[in-house]
Amino acid sequence: MKQLFLGLLIAVLISGCSYKPSSYYAKKALGQNIYAEVTISRQDPRNSVLIKDAVNEAVVSRFGAKLVSKEKADTVLKISIGSISFSPIVYDKYGYVISYKTTVVLAMQYEDENKKVQKLTATGEYDFSIESNSVVSDNNRFDAIRYAASDALDEFVSKISIKGLRNGNNN
Repeated sequence: MKQLFLGLLIAVLISGCSYKPSSYYAKKALGQNIYAEVTISRQDPRNSVLIKDAVNEAVVSRFGAKLVSKEKADTVLKISIGSISFSPIVYDKYGYVISYKTTVVLAMQYEDENKKVQKLTATGEYDFSIESNSVVSDNNRFDAIRYAASDALDEFVSKISIKGLRNGNNN
């Protein structure tokens, strides 16, 4: 019984020692005030708007930062759509596609308060199903793009967190 208690006490002490979530390091790297700019694609303006909404949501929820004007920003975040693709991944017994994978590649660059520009690429994926012998509806398509963009932004948060940790922002 004493060994169990001692083991639990050691586990609690070790697990609680200086753990910080990745968003902590991302926030340190990007700052509290962020200006987010998404380049609108001429070929696909509706998807650009979806990605803009996903970026704004990520800035507020994942970074815990505020969206501000460009003049007041600690970091200027510029995002453009690299590519959006839909690939069939599952077929039914008659050869009809019943599941797709959506892949969104986002090209991102950010300028920190020291005017240093960093460029990153992030890729997000999302799988979704459709009825056999049917087409992908606009609603399915937009939801898939939104979720894949959100996944790409999660990857971006991870990459920024690693940069924040490497740059000594891990007080």
